[in-house]
Amino acid sequence: MEFAKDMSNKLNELLEKNYDAEKGYLNAMEQVENDRLKMFFKRRASERSMFAKELRTEILQYGETPEKSGTFQGALHRNWMNLKNTFSQNSEEAVLEEAIRGEEASLEEYNAILKDKNLPPSIDALLNKHKNAIQSAINTEKVHEESIS
Repeated sequence: MEFAKDMSNKLNELLEKNYDAEKGYLNAMEQVENDRLKMFFKRRASERSMFAKELRTEILQYGETPEKSGTFQGALHRNWMNLKNTFSQNSEEAVLEEAIRGEEASLEEYNAILKDKNLPPSIDALLNKHKNAIQSAINTEKVHEESIS
């Protein structure tokens, strides 16, 4: 019983981060003019929505209640993105920098949980899949950033 609660708490932390990331990408999509970037951010938001759905399913399988929204910290980060974008000369570069920063924070969260050697194989596989997709997004964002700077 304690294991299920502990696992659900960890998954709920990631769930909240994915809600934050989804909202952040939708926010970023509204702040850029470049159609390629808009589409990229839209795909990332959809991907994070899918991650959240997968995490909710796992939490429910442990008999626990999934979180329903993101974090206060995530809302602050989105507000910071808006403010930075307002005062930046190259707003698309500023948006990408913040997206990278947010994804790197997500990657740290995933890595911290993946260090737990007692993760069930299905959870380990799911979290590694998410982590790899996040790393891929970071790499792509850095390429986009280099192309517009």
